[in-house]
Amino acid sequence: MAKLYFNYAAMNAGKSTLLLQAAYNYEERGMTTFLLTSSLYADDENGAISSRLGFGRSAVLFDSDTSVWDVIETQHGQHAIDCVFVDEAQFLSAKQVWQLARVADRLGIPVMCYGLRTDFKGELFEGASQLLAIADHLREIRTICHCGSKATMVLRKEIGGSIVKQGEQVQIEKTQYVSLCRKHWDDEIGMDAH
Repeated sequence: MAKLYFNYAAMNAGKSTLLLQAAYNYEERGMTTFLLTSSLYADDENGAISSRLGFGRSAVLFDSDTSVWDVIETQHGQHAIDCVFVDEAQFLSAKQVWQLARVADRLGIPVMCYGLRTDFKGELFEGASQLLAIADHLREIRTICHCGSKATMVLRKEIGGSIVKQGEQVQIEKTQYVSLCRKHWDDEIGMDAH
């Protein structure tokens, strides 16, 4: 039986690198993969999954209105898919996560999701929350804080250095994200932000 997987981590843990490596492993064995990523990472309406190591692949874009079930079922009908890979899975809606579960359960295609668990305020993203609730397999990908401890939190800074404590959950441009352990994140954000 195919399964729904959620591989999660803080920023800069290598999630996209691991996704691209896993997709390559499938393809090296003659299998067909299908890659999806958030439209927030579109480059002129083209989707791409890229690694900080300098390699990447094209991917189909999803946004909040996309029926990922319809997209995958249509593609699978044209050419059998052996595995679906989803980058930036935190941006999925709860409904889309259930659609991915149905891809695994009804089409028999494994679905490998990669994304953040929490935002800069320490709150779950909708997609991450639903994946944590229903995924068959959960895997934490680890990265480290500047102190050497496991980083589980994300700090948002404006370009230029000021820390952002409030605001929209998603901000990509003019923003820097730093992975920290919970202690150092709390030192910077403080409980007052909650």
